[in-house]
Amino acid sequence: MARRVYIFDTTLRDGEQSPGVSLNVMEKLQIARQLARLGVDVIEAGFPITSPGDYEAVKTIAREVRGVTVAALARASFQDIDQAWEAVREAEQPRIHTFIATSPIHMRHKLRMTEEQVLEAAVAAVKRARSYVSDVEFSAEDASRSELDFLCRVLEAAIAAGATVVNIPDTVGYATPEEFARFISEIRQRVRGIEKVVLSVHCHDDLGLAVANSLAAVMAGASQVEGAINGIGERAGNAALEEVVMALYTRRDQFGCETGIRTEEIYRTSRLVSTLTGLPVQPNKAVVGKNAFAHESGIHQDGVLKERTTYEIMNPQMVGISQSNLVLGKHSGRHAFRQRLQELGYELGEEELNKAFQQFKILADKKKEITDADLEAIVEEELRPVPVTYTLEYLHISTGTTIVPTATVGLKKGDELFEEAACGNGPVDAICRAVDKVTGIPCVLKSWGINAVTSGKDAIGEVTLKITENGGKTYLGRGISTDILEASAKAYVNAVNRLLWETGRLKE
Repeated sequence: MARRVYIFDTTLRDGEQSPGVSLNVMEKLQIARQLARLGVDVIEAGFPITSPGDYEAVKTIAREVRGVTVAALARASFQDIDQAWEAVREAEQPRIHTFIATSPIHMRHKLRMTEEQVLEAAVAAVKRARSYVSDVEFSAEDASRSELDFLCRVLEAAIAAGATVVNIPDTVGYATPEEFARFISEIRQRVRGIEKVVLSVHCHDDLGLAVANSLAAVMAGASQVEGAINGIGERAGNAALEEVVMALYTRRDQFGCETGIRTEEIYRTSRLVSTLTGLPVQPNKAVVGKNAFAHESGIHQDGVLKERTTYEIMNPQMVGISQSNLVLGKHSGRHAFRQRLQELGYELGEEELNKAFQQFKILADKKKEITDADLEAIVEEELRPVPVTYTLEYLHISTGTTIVPTATVGLKKGDELFEEAACGNGPVDAICRAVDKVTGIPCVLKSWGINAVTSGKDAIGEVTLKITENGGKTYLGRGISTDILEASAKAYVNAVNRLLWETGRLKE
């Protein structure tokens, strides 16, 4: 029987620490529900002590998401642990994840604590957490740069204090696979009681080795891997869970392991995380990248046409990438639309379906053929959990190489239409200035990017941008259209709506 490897997802905690990412409570809940559908064993929902928003997100996920362990992170501090418990107490399977650094460099310069003080704090934290929950994870931060003798003492003490999971993080991505495998083997041999707990690893990607180190640790006996969807996270990010899972599956002859992941949900999860965080997936990204199953070379194309396995070691359908040639058009009805969405894995309520179908019909008047990628873009735009204050009613642009770009926008707020015009350095700048005139909120456009959802001259353009007000928090906006300027306007209005919602100014 294959050995089970548990998948611990930290997209909502470590992943959200990616620069420029800020998810609200409803967005985190939407991702958590998809992670549960994906089949992860543990969702690390956040770090409750850090902010009221993070506390509320963890509490909401713990209350709403079932069939999965929900973990909250806490430093080795009673205040942190108490707050973590309050956040996860309604979870079906609550876990408190407490940590303290054990490397000389962290103890000396960050904690300014002696080894004995760290050991004492670790034990006290685990005991405190265990007084609340039966499932306690202890992490030795910067374990890979810790002295092995001391690390083993701390792990042994944490297990004796009641830890059910002990985690070995490569916090700064310093380890190499062979070295990390030896490290894990040594820990398994030297720590008394290690066979009674789950041995976990959490690898960062500073040297591009997070997935390799995680897999090496599994070969050495680790039974839980921690990481994030699309590999997002601090600095260069975490181990990409989709890569870990598919490596374990594709090379089960080598690893002899299985996970509880429903692989057909991988691509949809990747898309959702990318959409809500605003972090695009690079085209050559393993497993979920746009080019992961694309073949440009004539030799490769010929081989794949004759026998798929000549150049594909994974089946794209296995990770949820549709290969359907079914194309919808303007004469397609609501039933066919709903059925195709269900085949793609989307279960929409009546209101959501109505909105998506309306957008489908609008797009169908502009495009002759609508593909699955187009449908995914439509649905994901409609499912964004941001209340709408302003909607784009119309957009007029005057631009060229010899005139000053000018934009006129019409925005609806309820039943009232507001119109303004503005000039700018370019058409996008003019659009932003015109929207600012309507809303009365002078925002700064921090970033703007576009991705072609499909190929061809009539491809949908997917614009993702970020704005700030007075140099404060960043707000993400996203819009789609066959016209990139309209997509830009939609994205900017979406970001403003987010700003109004998150700052509590919806009724202004």
